[in-house]
Amino acid sequence: MVAVTFILSGAAALVYQVAWQRLLALQTGVGIYSVALVTAAFMAGLGIGSHLGGSLSARLSAGQALALFATLEAVIALIGQASVTLYQAWLPRLASPPLHFLALLPPTTLMGMSLPLMVRAFVRRADTAARTVGWLYAANVMGAALGALATPWLLMRHLGVAGAVQAAALGNWTAAGLGFVLRLRAVEPAPAEAPLPPRPATVSIHFAVWLALYGLSGFIALGLEILWFRLTEVAVKATAFTFGTVLAFYLAGLAAGTALGVALLSRLGRPLRVFLLCQCGLLLYAAAVTVALGFLPSRAPLLSWLTAYWREPAGFRLGRYWDWPATLRLYVAWPLVVYVPATVLMGLSFMALQRAVHDDVRTSGRKVGLLQAANIAGCTAGSLLVGLVGLRLGGTSGSLRALLILGMVFALLGWRAYGWRSPFAALGALLALAAVAQPGPARLWSRLLGSAPAAALVAEDATGVVGVTPLEGRSWRVWVGGRSNSTLPFGGVHSRLGAVAALALDRPAHVAIIGLGSGDTAWAAGVRRETRDITVLELCAPQLGLLGRLAGVAGLSHLDRFLQDPRLSVINADGRRELARRDRRYDLIEADALFPESAYSGNLYSREFFALAASRLDRGGAMCTWAPSTRVYRTFCDAFPNVLEFDEGEILLGSPDPLPLDVERWAARARSTRTRWYLGEKIAEQVLASLQSARPADRERYRARLANEDLFPRDEFASRK
Repeated sequence: MVAVTFILSGAAALVYQVAWQRLLALQTGVGIYSVALVTAAFMAGLGIGSHLGGSLSARLSAGQALALFATLEAVIALIGQASVTLYQAWLPRLASPPLHFLALLPPTTLMGMSLPLMVRAFVRRADTAARTVGWLYAANVMGAALGALATPWLLMRHLGVAGAVQAAALGNWTAAGLGFVLRLRAVEPAPAEAPLPPRPATVSIHFAVWLALYGLSGFIALGLEILWFRLTEVAVKATAFTFGTVLAFYLAGLAAGTALGVALLSRLGRPLRVFLLCQCGLLLYAAAVTVALGFLPSRAPLLSWLTAYWREPAGFRLGRYWDWPATLRLYVAWPLVVYVPATVLMGLSFMALQRAVHDDVRTSGRKVGLLQAANIAGCTAGSLLVGLVGLRLGGTSGSLRALLILGMVFALLGWRAYGWRSPFAALGALLALAAVAQPGPARLWSRLLGSAPAAALVAEDATGVVGVTPLEGRSWRVWVGGRSNSTLPFGGVHSRLGAVAALALDRPAHVAIIGLGSGDTAWAAGVRRETRDITVLELCAPQLGLLGRLAGVAGLSHLDRFLQDPRLSVINADGRRELARRDRRYDLIEADALFPESAYSGNLYSREFFALAASRLDRGGAMCTWAPSTRVYRTFCDAFPNVLEFDEGEILLGSPDPLPLDVERWAARARSTRTRWYLGEKIAEQVLASLQSARPADRERYRARLANEDLFPRDEFASRK
């Protein structure tokens, strides 16, 4: 019953984290800065709660600790049930990011108090304290892993964000009930404890040093998690399922390592040595993985299938087509090879630490709280510094080098404690060698784009990884985050998407495009002489510079002319958030074509987003979107009272005002000298054909389909509803 209680508590916490991240992204945006803000807020609350719970536990009996745990679980459930309404209706009024940060602290602080309280309740003897703490921690973390995995694959897919949060609250209510049952069975420790077994001869260090070491290990652990997520995001061609899966395997490895440490507890006679060896080992493993990715031949047994997959523009459409061999390779085998062994060592090092510090039942809860607070403080600093500073200055390769150099502190401490004959001098040398051997950005990311380093152009910062790779016939493929939505030279659906809307409106003076991509949509939207400015809202900051580099070496005249267009301005920001934040009106708003299964695509295909865009249109203005699914078609028609469709519904044009169906006038514009000079004969003919296919949207065609909503992005999660 104890394990079930704490598994439920951990599972609920991670369901909240993933769901709240999704919910708050609607206000803060989906960029790395907003993600880091929410993650830091979550971690800060857990750290504060660990410290408070640890301090309080020393003054409580076992029964009182259980009663308080159960009460806190009930309070968390109440907050969870109200959180969707609070964060969706109230939080948008708080424009300041620090206030968003503070909004998460109350519930996460309560979550952080749970472990020290459970430790106080169930640690009976000092000689078994480490074992008890280990099992409690392993159960809680395994529950967290299950929650992280279930949220995207089951809860959000079938219940939406609000349903996932309600499921988490049910978990809290169940944990609260079980906690009160355990309270009735609580047994206080005997007044006279069993004496501690004699400690083997080992290096003795002060508890404060353990706090510092555990804080440093937390910094490295979260720094590595960010880098592993960046690698995985590109490698699997990120979908809505990626974040939860990465987190689930990370936590499962941590739980497995903790359980292994419990099983080997009697052999951890020199806990400092074991802790330092684990820290050095997990860093070396992380470094070996990136070296293998960068330098192993692409035909190597483990890389041949992946290299072929990485060359594909969008991979298989996870959720719509269940390619089970591919799913197992990408979402099971990849994490098991790339980072799970390192997280197992993290869990083992946790048990070495617990073996070293517990010597009194009454202080076990306090020590666990202080250690967790120190570790979480390190985690928070690691996520912020690596995610916001390291990736911006050095990218993934540079950030990993910095972590390897920082990890030499563990090797140096081990060398000083155990001398030259210990393995720590060699481990320090290996860490330095691994830092030097790391592949550069061009080699690493070109491999994960399925291209040779000499042929590809890549760029990376905190906002993402972008690249262009050569195709046959002097053409190029454009990649953002491992996915490709477009190619160069211009043409195809992106050109039609931009030009059709611009030619159908009477006077598109002010144009906003969400997403730069290859630049194709924004370029085509500037076809009219009447257009005075084209504002592109692009989340991935390196994209514009990368296109400029390509234009300089590839002789792409249309791209070069577009980048030099004085009407063009590019704002690096989350497009939806910028529309909501700036009270500016446009004549035409478009979102660059985006696959509906892409991560966070639901934010640009929801009824609420289309309504937001409608509110930012000037009189007579319109929004244009690619409609890659019947659900997007239905959702767009819900948001706009007047809708025209082109190319059998592939392109939709909607407006709050009437849209005259004047194909002859549009065709004349498409045939004009200006249009044919700007677009070229081939693209102009494609656009003309699209304009001639125009007709009023059939609002009843997909009425049976449920719409995409902010709290239920059905297309993104491949919902069957």
